[in-house]
Amino acid sequence: MKKRERLEFLRNLLLVVAGTVILALGSALFLIPFDLVAGGVSGVAIILNKVFAAPWLTVDLAVTVLTWGLFLVGLLVLGRDFALKTLVSALIYPPALSLCLRLVSPDVLGGFFDLRLSDYSDIAILLAALFGGVLVGAGCAITFLGGGSTGGMDILAFVICKVFPRAKSSVVIFLLDAATVLLGVVAIQNLAVSLLGVLSAFVCAFVVDRLFLGSSAAYVANIITDYPEAIHQGVMEHLDRTTTLLEVVGGYSGKKKSMVMVTFTVRQYAELLALTNRADKNAFITIHRAHEIGGEGWTR
Repeated sequence: MKKRERLEFLRNLLLVVAGTVILALGSALFLIPFDLVAGGVSGVAIILNKVFAAPWLTVDLAVTVLTWGLFLVGLLVLGRDFALKTLVSALIYPPALSLCLRLVSPDVLGGFFDLRLSDYSDIAILLAALFGGVLVGAGCAITFLGGGSTGGMDILAFVICKVFPRAKSSVVIFLLDAATVLLGVVAIQNLAVSLLGVLSAFVCAFVVDRLFLGSSAAYVANIITDYPEAIHQGVMEHLDRTTTLLEVVGGYSGKKKSMVMVTFTVRQYAELLALTNRADKNAFITIHRAHEIGGEGWTR
């Protein structure tokens, strides 16, 4: 590899490692000590620990078995390329979780990391749900930014989708997480704790969305019209933006039309709709949020 490629590889590797450690930290310090089932491998491990109640079946042992078992399933069913994306997390997450769980002990720094010993124990579990969701979400997002995957229950979802090609992975992942939370209600038998686990899951999803997808206020509009020049001029004059003009053909009518593609900010949303309506009241317009825009006029 060239020097630039090596640096990029090292950067991505560090992101995956850092993300996995943060994920382990959030689970060990906040979710597991309070039996907060927010989905994922740690949620399943908490349930197994409660159901079997065996001294040898600790949460970190269950996480290790589940992580490596699902990794091997992914390798056999989904192939080597997918397995390589989860390899780093599969290697690091179980031992990192075990080490972080050791911090939650009265013998470590006088129980500094054990919220259960706090003078504010009444709100400790709420703080654990919030901060656990933040750290787990941040860990997942950073891992994704490095091009890796946390694996875990997602592997099971992708295996199900391969067996049932019509199933959507997003739906299957949601159903697996929902099933995990419902099983947690039965295993823990405490509705308040279970609801806080759901809250933590929502916080986690929000943080992943903010960090991975970004908080971009930019949008992209595709405008199919018979008057592309009028819309183009309006965008240039009123929005101080430029456009891309494309020739398109209607799938149903077979008629040739033009499509105007324009990127704009949320503040220019209403003005774009107004100038489009002035130029062509019959224009067909679709608008979607842009994950990232780089180039002249935008921050790369």
